[in-house]
Amino acid sequence: MITQSARRPLGSWKAVLRRTRQQRTPVLFRTMATETTPTSPDAASAPPPPPPPPAAVSAKPVFHIIKSNLPHKPIRTAFAVYPRVPSARKACPAALESYHAQQQRRLDRTGARAALFSKSNPDAAKPGDVLQISTRKSGEPFAGVCLSIRRAGVDTAVLLRNHVTKIPVEMWYKIYSPNITGIEIVWRRPKRARRARLTYMRKPKHDMGNVEHLVEAWRRTRNVFTSKGRKAGAGAKGGRR
Repeated sequence: MITQSARRPLGSWKAVLRRTRQQRTPVLFRTMATETTPTSPDAASAPPPPPPPPAAVSAKPVFHIIKSNLPHKPIRTAFAVYPRVPSARKACPAALESYHAQQQRRLDRTGARAALFSKSNPDAAKPGDVLQISTRKSGEPFAGVCLSIRRAGVDTAVLLRNHVTKIPVEMWYKIYSPNITGIEIVWRRPKRARRARLTYMRKPKHDMGNVEHLVEAWRRTRNVFTSKGRKAGAGAKGGRR
């Protein structure tokens, strides 16, 4: 009991000293900070920061008035019609889309190839048609049935399938490539295909096989029309003589 009574005043003095120490430390830090903060004349003479820009003024609405048939109340109601918010896509177009459009205008100046594979054109080439593509590197053109059309801007390509020496061959051609000199539709599918990718034609049940007979018939009809025109021109020249 004597030891406990002797320790109590010491414990109370420790608590008092701890409180005073906690109260004095912030004051010391503040005084040190204020003394070490540099003060330059430029900072005092610097102009105040500019005020923030004013908020964008919204467009004024147009009030739509509905007239009433009552003489003492000519206006039945009126409500505000706000203008449409401008489209962000038109204000800031996508960089990739604008680049593709620029390349298409450069590579296809007449727009014939874009119209040949456009969805809005009723006479455009569709999957299932037989196409013939002639290139600069290979002398003989390649003809085959169109299995799919991959529309990707300037990278638009078509997949053709044919049999060469009884071996199935598939070729991808980019329609906007400078190496392609001509794209012609040899034969059109009688009925519209119900799929965009005719990959089922790789199976023996649906495979068209070699399309050389269709190409030969198309060339024969084209030669007939051209020969008639040449004969008529030659006869006109002979009569003039």
